[in-house]
Formats: sequence, C-alpha cells, structure tokens
Amino acid sequence: MIEILHRGSTSACFEIVGTTPHYAGSPYEVLVDGAPRFHSDTNVFSLFGLTPDTDYAVELRFDSGETDSAALHTAAETCAFSVRDFGALGDGVHEDTGSIQAAINALPEGGRVIFPAGTYLTLPVSLKSHVTLEFCEGAVLLGSTDRERYPIISGVALDAVTGKEIPLAAFEGLERPSYQSLLYASHCEDIAIVGPGTVDGNGQNGDWWQGFENFPAARPRILFLNRCKDVVIHGITVKNGPTWHLHPFFCKNVSVLDCFITAPKDSPNTDGCNPESCDTVNIIGCKFSVGDDCIAIKSGKLEMAVKYKAPADKYTIRNCLMQFGHGAVTLGSEASAGVTNLSVTQCWFLATDRGLRIKSRRGRGKYSVINNVLFDNIRMDRVLTPIVINLWYNCCDTDAHDEYVWSREKLPVDDRTPVMGSFTFRNMECTNAEVAACYIDGLTEMPIESVTLENISVSFAEDARPGKPAMQEFAPKRCRTGLYLDNVREITVRNVTLNGVEGEKLIAPHSERIETSGFDAD
Repeated sequence: MIEILHRGSTSACFEIVGTTPHYAGSPYEVLVDGAPRFHSDTNVFSLFGLTPDTDYAVELRFDSGETDSAALHTAAETCAFSVRDFGALGDGVHEDTGSIQAAINALPEGGRVIFPAGTYLTLPVSLKSHVTLEFCEGAVLLGSTDRERYPIISGVALDAVTGKEIPLAAFEGLERPSYQSLLYASHCEDIAIVGPGTVDGNGQNGDWWQGFENFPAARPRILFLNRCKDVVIHGITVKNGPTWHLHPFFCKNVSVLDCFITAPKDSPNTDGCNPESCDTVNIIGCKFSVGDDCIAIKSGKLEMAVKYKAPADKYTIRNCLMQFGHGAVTLGSEASAGVTNLSVTQCWFLATDRGLRIKSRRGRGKYSVINNVLFDNIRMDRVLTPIVINLWYNCCDTDAHDEYVWSREKLPVDDRTPVMGSFTFRNMECTNAEVAACYIDGLTEMPIESVTLENISVSFAEDARPGKPAMQEFAPKRCRTGLYLDNVREITVRNVTLNGVEGEKLIAPHSERIETSGFDAD
C-alpha cells in the first residue's frame, strides 16, 4: 500500500507501507500516467515538476513482479514567481539577496517562489506565511561567507508598548543572540520548502567552523523556524551548515520528508535536524551524513524549561538512513522540558559513534521527564555502541566538569534532578559493533524507571577497538562489552543474542528487578 505524505502544487511525497527499514523489500519503477519516471529502492519516494490542481495516476512496478498504485490530485495555488523575474542572476558570483527577498515579499498568499537552475548567492532571507519555496533541479541557494553582513537577532526583544518579552532566537537550549539563519521564519504558518534542489550553507568556505567560540552571537542555522506551524520541508538537499542544519523551535506540525542533510563528518556541531520544544514532528524517509548528531531532539536548558514548560511531544522518525555523526537519533542533552511520545522505527544506522543515544545530567531539572519512548525495527552496522543512555553528560555547559555533574554520591533529589521513565528497544539487528552492545548509566539518586530490550541481536567486529561509550567524566574505555545497565530499577531482557562479548554478558548493578528470557551470549 502507498500512502501520500505530502501533496503540494508541484510535488508529492509517498511512502510504501511495510516493515523493512528504509529500503523497500524489492526495487521498483515509478510510472506517472503510464509513463516511466525513475527507479528506486527506498520506502519513501517523491515526484517533482507536477502541474497544480491536476489529477495523476501513480504506479509502482516492483522487480518482484508485484504492482501498487495511488491516485494523486495536486494542490491548487494562487500564482508562481521566478526569482529571476525580480533580478536574481543565479551566477554564484553576484549577490541575489535583494531579489530573493523581493520575490517573497511580493508573493500573494498561497503562491510559490521558484528558483530555476543556477547558484543564488545570498545573505539571510526571511520567510512569511502561506508561501512555498521551490528549488528546481540544479538550483542552489548558496550562503554568503561574509559573516559581518549577517544580521544579529536578539534572543528576546521587548514589546515597545507593554515591555513584554518576545522570543526570537536561541541556540543550545538558551534564548540568546544569534546570527540570522540563512532561511528564517518567526511566528509564521503554512510554509513549504520543496524541490530536488539544494540549500548550501557554505560553512566550509567561511569562518563558521573556526574560532566560533569567540563570535559575538551564536552561529546561524541553515533554517530556523521560531514558533511556526504547519511547515513542510520536502525533497531538498541541505548541506554544509555553519552549525545545525534544520532547527524548528517551539513549532507545531512540522514534517521533514525525503530530504538529504549532509556535511563533512569532521565539521563541528553540524547536527542534521534538531527540533526543539515542538508539538508534532514527522521526520520520514530522510538521509543524514553529518559531523554531529543526525537528529537531536531537544527542549531547552533549565532556564527555558521553567519559563515555558514546553516539552518535545509527539515525534515520529521513520524510514530514515543515518551515517557518520556522533549519534543517529539523540535525545538531549538540552531536554529540560522533557521528551514524550517519541517513536523511532524502520531506520538504518551506518558508522555512527552511537545509535540510539539519550544524554542528560544533573541540572537539567525536574521538568526533564523523558518517557514513553519506543525504538523499534532498527538495523545498524559499524555503530560503535548501538544503545546509550547517559545521565552524566559532560559537555555544552559552563559547569560541565564540576563535581556536581560527575559525583557518584547519592545527592539530594531537588528541582535540578531530571527524571527518566520507561524505554523500549526492540527488533534490532546490529552488526560490527565495537565498544558495547548497550551502555545505560542512570543517576544514583534518580534511577531510570525501566528498560526493555527485546528481539535484539548484536555482533562485534573482529577488529573492534576500545572506546568510550558515552561522554562522561572518568569513563573508562571499553571493548566488546555486553549489556551494561547501572541505576535502572527494572530491566527486562527477552530474546537478546550477543556474539563476541568479552567478560560478563549482563552487568546491572543497583537494579531492583531483572527479568531475562531467551538471553544468549558468547
């Protein structure tokens, strides 16, 4: 069965409903109105170059001999403008910022701004409600390397009449001044960014990746959405961000579909997609290859959590491919308002440091409740440590290396103590691991409530090398460690197979209940 994930005026995104992670059970050909379009082998595919307000018949012919079909009617639109008609040259040399902004400003509600093939050098531009940006095949929106000309936006601005704070920008869990992101939207709705083209932050050619600790403001993201709703990002390639690539912030109903997000694996802090304190996020059919976490789910540091009490809620990650980076899917560490109702399914992880990664620490606070989290049907290869929950994270804070963070003493539970609820990891096949199959380390005074590991196989690489499974003070290097779970109240291990373990297959100090069945290790 084929489901339509997005139906735009000139593009559409489809998902083959099945169980295989990321890749379809059989390669297939896509036909539109009987005419062949392309071949694919993934569960999510897209069509571009369609006509608005038009019926289409979409058919799949699988190499296995099976067929499937879907009826599509594209959305209507009010009009479409080309940025070239507003003076954009698209030669990659002359700056096109003014022309691009003029086209967006002039576009009537419900219209589309078209970027034909070409390279459009630009400083940051601002989006508005009820607009679609379409990047055609061969179109590149290229960020300027002239940092001095990037406006700096305050973390909050004061209403000139009431004195009320209006939040505008943030980074790493705090409202703080930031260079305006290449594409910036604040308090907008009904935005779509679509097409087979590219948005390139050009981070490698500026000074964004060197000496940024001394910048007067936080680095820009490629796309920053502040308190927006009903946003679709579909099909585009997003690359070489000055720092994080996509950053939806306090948004509602955001979908990132069939995108490719990439940066060199040694580029600093170039996370792929970091939705923060959002309500309902879908990341489906995307590919990531970046220098930090592929997806990092956040909800701010303590100050912001106390101020807004806005958790990350109702997130779905499905049919994605993640490679390189520090973690494939990460929660935290700035998750002080909590993470609830998260589902990560049918994904492939390749050569990331960690697979499913949860990181927090003392100081994230009592609202940092992470609960109702499901990881299901995951395939990993060459992931150093497939499963990590680390409550001793020692990065990204001025007090990161203080004794308060690393002390193993049972400290008092107070307003600064985070809470970890129930986690389920099931139906996972992990090959060529190196450091540990599972490394879970809860707080002494606030153990993790429960962890279930079910239908999981982990095999270690023959040439496995020692490494630290988590970023924490005084953590010893490990190699071929089995299941390590410390300070977890209830542990359930069902149908878990480990191949190539050195030492004990299950290390679980400070646990109240351990249930195992079908647990095999050599």
